[in-house]
Amino acid sequence: MAKTDFKFVDEYIVAQPGAIQSVLECVRKTIRKALSGAEEVISYQIPAYKLHGKLVLYFAGWRQHYSLYPATDYVIAAFKDDLAPYLNKRTIRFPLAQPVPVKLIKRIAKSRAKEVAEREKAKVAIRYAKEVKDGPRRVRSKCAIHK
Repeated sequence: MAKTDFKFVDEYIVAQPGAIQSVLECVRKTIRKALSGAEEVISYQIPAYKLHGKLVLYFAGWRQHYSLYPATDYVIAAFKDDLAPYLNKRTIRFPLAQPVPVKLIKRIAKSRAKEVAEREKAKVAIRYAKEVKDGPRRVRSKCAIHK
């Protein structure tokens, strides 16, 4: 049975068949360069990158291809023409037989970082607007003295 309890990206890459290891290492370097300062983690047993505690991008190797996740509506719309040959339903699949599209992966990574940051800003704005409308949120004390 194949190892699936990876703790580090290096472990994940080394566990892949030899032919895909160099491709995955190239993808890894490209993402790390595009997302400087990102934390490299394993999530769902595949390599992932976090910025400010939020997951931005994942990648995984398969027999005939490697994939980037997630293929959000934002990413699909932003790279519609570039992704057309690689998009299968909502999955971005790059064939192993083709050169790694470094520039495209770099652009996708940066776009995902922007998408995640914008989503977080929107969440903060919604919370702020709700607080202004409803007043500050009161926390009920569990202490018997305050009851």
